[in-house]
Amino acid sequence: MSEMYKLLNFKDLGDERGKLVVIEGNQDIPFEIARAFYIYGSDSTVVRGQHANRNSEFVLVNVAGSSKVMITDGSKKEIVELNKPMEAVYIPKMIWKEM
Repeated sequence: MSEMYKLLNFKDLGDERGKLVVIEGNQDIPFEIARAFYIYGSDSTVVRGQHANRNSEFVLVNVAGSSKVMITDGSKKEIVELNKPMEAVYIPKMIWKEM
C-alpha cells in the first residue's frame, strides 16, 4: 500500500445487457465530486498532467484501453497501470502526477 495513492475497485453491475459501473462521491471515492473531465484522442507519446494540485484530489479511471500514471511525492516514484474500467487510482492533494 502506497502513501502517495490508493487503488480503488468499483463494483461491476453489468449483466446480459452490458457493463455498468456506478461511482458516487463520498461513497466510492473519498471526497465529493466537484468536476469531471476526460481525455481522448491522444497518442501514446502525449504526456498530460505534469503537476500537483494544492486544493484538488483526483480519481483517475481509464474507461478504454490502458494508460500508465507516474505518481511521485518528490522522493518516491511509482507507476500505476490502469487497464480496467472498474479500477481507479486516488491521488490526494500535493502529489505529482503524469499520465
